[in-house]
Amino acid sequence: MPRLPSAPAASPSQAANPAQPAAWAGHPKGSKAYRRILAGLAFAGVATFAQLYSTQAVLPLLAADLQVSAAEAALTISLATVGLAVTVLPWSFLADRIGRVRAMMWGISAATILGLAVPLASSFAMLLCLRMLEGMALGGIPAIAIAYLNEEVNKAHAALAAGSYVAGTTLGGLAGRLVAGPAGELWGWRAAALAVSVLATAAAVLFLVLIPRAQGFSAEAAGGFRGALRTLAGHTRNPRLLALYVQAFLLMGGFVAVYNYLGFRLSGRPFSLPATAISLIFLAYLSGTVSARWAAGLTMRFGRRNVLIAGTALMAVGLALTLTQLLVPILLGLLVFTGGFFAAHSIGSGWTGVIASTGRAQAASLYNLAYYLGSSVLGWAGGLVFQGLGWTARALSVIGLAGATAVITAVAHPRSTPGTGTTAAGTTPADGGRSAVSG
Repeated sequence: MPRLPSAPAASPSQAANPAQPAAWAGHPKGSKAYRRILAGLAFAGVATFAQLYSTQAVLPLLAADLQVSAAEAALTISLATVGLAVTVLPWSFLADRIGRVRAMMWGISAATILGLAVPLASSFAMLLCLRMLEGMALGGIPAIAIAYLNEEVNKAHAALAAGSYVAGTTLGGLAGRLVAGPAGELWGWRAAALAVSVLATAAAVLFLVLIPRAQGFSAEAAGGFRGALRTLAGHTRNPRLLALYVQAFLLMGGFVAVYNYLGFRLSGRPFSLPATAISLIFLAYLSGTVSARWAAGLTMRFGRRNVLIAGTALMAVGLALTLTQLLVPILLGLLVFTGGFFAAHSIGSGWTGVIASTGRAQAASLYNLAYYLGSSVLGWAGGLVFQGLGWTARALSVIGLAGATAVITAVAHPRSTPGTGTTAAGTTPADGGRSAVSG
């Protein structure tokens, strides 16, 4: 009689408690669920970031039509990001109770409805109100997406998955701006906003269809509202997480300030470019699509710390090229600047969920809070610098922000040991120093 194969030996914990389920290891790279997660979140990125920055490509047109200044027109961006920033923590609390996927579905659906109402705004004040509400609804996506990735994807591939998600967000931002520019020049900024909202609606539907149900989430493990508050307090006392939050604030603020006001510079003398041509500068986002994934792969060789610092250095080099009065070096500099930013952002956003071995949703929410506050505050304040002192002062101030970020990163995170991929704390870049940091 043939011998039946024996069952695998149970672990000591399972032997003591046979009903205890095996720990969830996450979907491996290449699996169907892994691909659906990345595709679904990519479409969520399109729906989110196409809407969030839908007016950026037509700010000069909007300012002329509504008879407001450059800094006032930029409030349509800043208030949307303020709305997102102030809701990332509430969304993370809600996600702890109802689940990551359901919370993202609620947020993206509400944002889509509000986005379709934006072209109907009867006044500048109503437009700003709708944009802020839209941003508040959109807070349910970036606040939760990275936590969802870290719970659902195998830890060995978490950095690559986060890089893929960030790459998808760059495509979303690019798509919205490329749609808005030509539509705005032909029919005005309202038509541009409507076109972007229709694009976002299609992307939201694809997200709802593709995203698989969560398997790594447990409402009990989330710990409830009081547990979330304790976790938040613990994250704010973690110097490595604080360094990432400062990085997010400074780099995103500088990044948005550059894109908010470069269009005004290129629409004036000596360039005098039309709105459609100006919208093409957002093709530089493609360099971010590439660099986000490339940077994630480089972490295995050089460590997150070194790749993040290199990204900020590229930002400074790219901005230095925009100080000329020649269009080609300016565009080349924008490519380098954008690639450097998204390389640094993909590392920082993914690193928060790895350093925080518990309370990942709250860690990611604090990162996004800092990220979008930077976009709102520094993105708007950059207009005051640009209007008062010109582009050179605007570019040099952002170079200063990048330099400050590099110094903070170098001080706060342990150095990698050359040739071993191991940090000074004795952990590998792949785990982001997880064993050296408490939850």
